[in-house]
Amino acid sequence: MRQLISLMLLLALFTTGNLVRAAATPQELVRSTADVILTEIKKNRELYAQDNTRLYKMTEEKVLLHFDFKRMSQWVLGLAWRTATPDQRDRFSAEFRDLLVATYSTALLSYKDQEIIYLPMQLKPADDDVVVKTEIKQGGQPNIPIHYSFYKTPKGEWKVYDITIEGVSLVTNYRSVYVAKVKDKGMDALIAEIANNNRQKRAAAVAKP
Repeated sequence: MRQLISLMLLLALFTTGNLVRAAATPQELVRSTADVILTEIKKNRELYAQDNTRLYKMTEEKVLLHFDFKRMSQWVLGLAWRTATPDQRDRFSAEFRDLLVATYSTALLSYKDQEIIYLPMQLKPADDDVVVKTEIKQGGQPNIPIHYSFYKTPKGEWKVYDITIEGVSLVTNYRSVYVAKVKDKGMDALIAEIANNNRQKRAAAVAKP
């Protein structure tokens, strides 16, 4: 349950980017968007619970704005990214993105008004790689630390490239699994496996009658 709540919040904190100015700092980006998306979930919880396809669509339309899935894919594959063809890189990035959306979007429904604590941070003008540290207050249980790693693009936009939940890096966690599979079965087999899992999750999300 703690993991589901954590993963739900990492999606919720980086949506509705059109409501935040492009020059916003990473922490402002997190803080300014959290209330909007969590209000959306609370208001439409029953609708999303009955029709996961709507939930997937909402997550897909909003969460992609502030995550650099291509960079995340590159880090997840490690050295295997270098030997992959451009087509394999594109297909893996697309399937990895869909995997994260499908896996974590339903966790949004687990939100139960947990308080988000934003830890102090200093951002210098020359900084182009920063970590926003937050904690999720659990009420009687230890807080859940969630750290968001951002980098600044040449256009001056801040993008998320990794999330660390309770000391565990999302990128590192997937890398430990995927690198071994590429070595054992090859890149195309890994992509096919992820694509098949994505199709199954999408099929299971068909609207209920």
